[in-house]
Amino acid sequence: MTANITIYTDGAARGNPGPGGYGVVLLSGPHRKELSQGYELTTNNRMELMAAIVGLEALKLENCNVTIYTDSKYVADAVEKGWLRNWVKIRFKNKKNADLWMRFLKVYEKHRVRFVWVKGHASNPLNERCDQLAVTASMQPNLLTDEGYLENMD
Repeated sequence: MTANITIYTDGAARGNPGPGGYGVVLLSGPHRKELSQGYELTTNNRMELMAAIVGLEALKLENCNVTIYTDSKYVADAVEKGWLRNWVKIRFKNKKNADLWMRFLKVYEKHRVRFVWVKGHASNPLNERCDQLAVTASMQPNLLTDEGYLENMD
């Protein structure tokens, strides 16, 4: 039997770049899990993508039907409009966040994933919860270093 998973994600950066974080809410049947983490210097798009990655990496089973709700057009459109396939063909030449997109592909390919864009800050309770998790994570002490961001700074 194939598991049906719903994942809500959000990323935040206070300044862009600046301190940032992601928030994730995973739903599977009666189960709910929340994940978040903050980084000392990153961008909003990196945190939006990191949220999707972490949500998928948290799944214990493979071959799940996964619906990811995000308020990030960058992430949703990259997958749903086929941009990501083209970026792979050109080996991410001149594309930002290649390190995270390659990490994303490793977990994305283990499932049947579709993205649904939701308007941010529009009273969607689970999107709002992810935003709260992301912002709170970005304000914690001892934030992690986003090595991929630092390695690719212009």
